[in-house]
Amino acid sequence: MHEYAVQPLVARAFRLSLRNVEGLMTALLLPVIMMLMFVYLFGGAISTGTRYVDYVVPGVLLVGIGWGSGTTAITVANDLASGIIDRFRSMDVRGEALISGHVVASVARNLLSAALVLVVAFAIGFRPHADVAHWLLAAGVLALFVLALSWFAAAVGIVARTPEMARGISFLVTFLPYVSSAFVPVHTMPSALRAVARNQPVTSVVDTIRAALNGGHVGGDAWHAAAWSVGIIAFSIALSEVLFRRRAR
Repeated sequence: MHEYAVQPLVARAFRLSLRNVEGLMTALLLPVIMMLMFVYLFGGAISTGTRYVDYVVPGVLLVGIGWGSGTTAITVANDLASGIIDRFRSMDVRGEALISGHVVASVARNLLSAALVLVVAFAIGFRPHADVAHWLLAAGVLALFVLALSWFAAAVGIVARTPEMARGISFLVTFLPYVSSAFVPVHTMPSALRAVARNQPVTSVVDTIRAALNGGHVGGDAWHAAAWSVGIIAFSIALSEVLFRRRAR
């Protein structure tokens, strides 16, 4: 059998997610807890020129995506460390199908987390002013970045020699939203951090989603966000293919 349907591998990835209760609860509940914490504990002290709940929701969405993608990296690393790859290779299962199964499950899991964050955000007063076109733009940019981080997480899982190393690398990646416009305006940061924040993907994605949901002018941020996402996807797929062949020999 030279080709193997991706669907069974996607179903397997979903089952692994359900068994990893700790990772699933972290991916779904941590963003909600963080949003409540920032809105009710810190929101009154942070000046953004708008209601803080409207400002912070896009950033919380990306924090959730980061944590959820970390679960993907750990699962991929665990597959490689456990020897399951050899069993799949004996069935002539292609490595691309195995990794794609984890990526598809990661995208679905992260979009579910984003939907949960939005439900809670509306419950605590989030009131976007977006029309249908702006909602579609925000959803498209978010989904593309979810796909990018999911592929990047899969590549991290292949690079890591153990699930513990994958967890550590993923933990570092989840800090990107904090050095961005996710929680505070970039212009309030020290000059060194400001330069980093303005030239990393999370800021472009957050600014695009925030402007779209508030019915504002998106400008070039959408193109920057799309370029970052496509670049991460292309790099991660190429890296995954090369590294998987080396690890699976």
